Amino acid sequence: MPSASSAPTISSIASQSDAAAFRVLNEEWISRLFTLEEEDRAVLGDPFGHIVGPGGDVLLARDPGTGAVVGCVALLAHPDAVFELAKMAVAPAAQGRGIGRQLVAAAIDRARALGAARVFLGTNSKLSPAIHLYEEAGFVRIPRDRLPVADYYARADVPMELM
Repeated sequence: MPSASSAPTISSIASQSDAAAFRVLNEEWISRLFTLEEEDRAVLGDPFGHIVGPGGDVLLARDPGTGAVVGCVALLAHPDAVFELAKMAVAPAAQGRGIGRQLVAAAIDRARALGAARVFLGTNSKLSPAIHLYEEAGFVRIPRDRLPVADYYARADVPMELM
């Protein structure tokens, strides 16, 4: 378990350099494991317009020593107080330090603060560590037809919802 002094600080996106770090972290893993879809490009290219402006947020984990962004997660707002946990990434060099767990917890807290009635996500069966992390946080698998969005990422073969 990381000590409190080595724990990252987590805060909302605030600048274009934050937006660039968010884009780079996500493009790296999506491109390595899957294919960037048009929706990825749109959201990653303008997180202020596609996520923050419509009522969501992007949370960034920063290394306490350097201030470098080492992880991120987005909360996309949907109608009826529904939020999507998406675009979670931890830099490869920072993995294994509990940053993903801290980001998920911070995102759930932030969703509640934003008035979420429901939080969902879509992940992929290849990402078993992520699935385990989400299940530990209280997410359960749901049928795809329970997703509150019709046209969802092709790679998201494991839809989940926070119970």
